[in-house]
Amino acid sequence: MRAFTDVSALVEECDALTIVVPTPAHYEVARRALERGRHLLIEKPLTATLAQADELLSIAERTGALVQTGHVERFNRAIRGAMSYVDRPRFVESDRLAPFSPRGADVAVVLDLMIHDIDLILTLVGEHVDQVQAVGVPILTSFVDIANARLVFSSGAVANITASRVSRERMRKLRIFQPSGYLSLDLASGDGEFYRLRRELDFGELARAPLALEAFVERIAISAPEGEPLRLEFESFLAAVQGRASVTVTGRHGRDALDVALRIQQDIERSLLAASHAGGGSSA
Repeated sequence: MRAFTDVSALVEECDALTIVVPTPAHYEVARRALERGRHLLIEKPLTATLAQADELLSIAERTGALVQTGHVERFNRAIRGAMSYVDRPRFVESDRLAPFSPRGADVAVVLDLMIHDIDLILTLVGEHVDQVQAVGVPILTSFVDIANARLVFSSGAVANITASRVSRERMRKLRIFQPSGYLSLDLASGDGEFYRLRRELDFGELARAPLALEAFVERIAISAPEGEPLRLEFESFLAAVQGRASVTVTGRHGRDALDVALRIQQDIERSLLAASHAGGGSSA
């Protein structure tokens, strides 16, 4: 295996690359490669700013380069298995909790962890986010380490997202409520369940006396072919580069997730500033 000490030299030797440098360096490294027409898989978040993301996508369109964003949870077995059951979600609840790790601590938890769930929720709901309300607190770093966001979509659907990198235990769970039933997904294990009313349900019997949940709710185990998500992500990128498939998680998808993530960060900053002013006023 050959090592390179210069980005430009590496770009010249490759047809496609993965960008896994720290987030603040994504733009500059990706820009050099895209200007040479190289296909890229860029780790999330796509860039540090929306303007940078828009410029990269513009360059890719001009040079014909493909851009895939590294939202690896799209390849999670639970997500792959659940997609056929998803139908007009009205409420989505997501929890992503993890112990602290220096990796990714160069950005706020919104861009480090929560952005995974932002991308999933945008994919599941498939609508524009009209309103954002968020709170967050920096604990171990100078950036926000735990955050909660409430998203309201154009149809009125709502998503509640919590992300923490200062938790004692790990948790990656997603719950989806929709007219046809309820999906409960464990992204850590790759398993999930879909609960829906039994088609043969007698509502008269249900009204006459309490029944066990199993009597009127059908439980369907979520299933999908086995596959390590990171490997599936790389295989999908290779298939797109070779012209055998379309890009699964496009640069536009990455840009849209970044847009919502930055809106969440801005609202957190406003709430922190307001709390700071309120605290200063009370002590005067």
